[in-house]
Amino acid sequence: MAQTHDLKSAAKTWQTMVDSNQALLLRKSGHDVSWWAAKGHAQGLKNDAELRAWMRDEHGITGYAQYAVSWEMFGYPEFMLRDADELIDGQYDDHPHLRPIANTLLAWAAAHQGVQIQMRKGYVSLHSSRRKFAQVTRANKTSVDVTLRIEAPSGGRLEEVKVRAGDFFDRKVRLTAVEQVDQELLDLLETALEQNS
Repeated sequence: MAQTHDLKSAAKTWQTMVDSNQALLLRKSGHDVSWWAAKGHAQGLKNDAELRAWMRDEHGITGYAQYAVSWEMFGYPEFMLRDADELIDGQYDDHPHLRPIANTLLAWAAAHQGVQIQMRKGYVSLHSSRRKFAQVTRANKTSVDVTLRIEAPSGGRLEEVKVRAGDFFDRKVRLTAVEQVDQELLDLLETALEQNS
């Protein structure tokens, strides 16, 4: 299993998404976020809705690329400024008995080359080089859910999850003790990783 310093270096925070959105903006438009923010200020845009409409209608820039400019102009949400430790601590502060479950899952992820750990405010997502394949979420006061993008029949520990059309994360394993992070669960994670790589 990976040590704490390995987890810290492997975990990605929101900065990963910020960087990705800025790179997407540059690829789509040929201009960086500072250029767009300056243009938006010169246009007199006062809020996110005005910015998005202007970028979409006048420049054809939509989706995640817009976020980069919005955050630059109007500020980043407070939780996006936290580092990986703060994000994971916030998820388990009031439920320290569940933290070993998360730590063990993160250690597994950190030990696998090619797996990216991305910390979020309410969960941790695990990504292959291709896409997200698992999510670790403190589900309630007594359990942690590992939701998977996996082609496998439900049954046993692998429960079916009701999802919206187009959502591929329709299987989960609910954990209530660190001992449940066993070979069976790790095999499911390995399968999900392989299927999404």
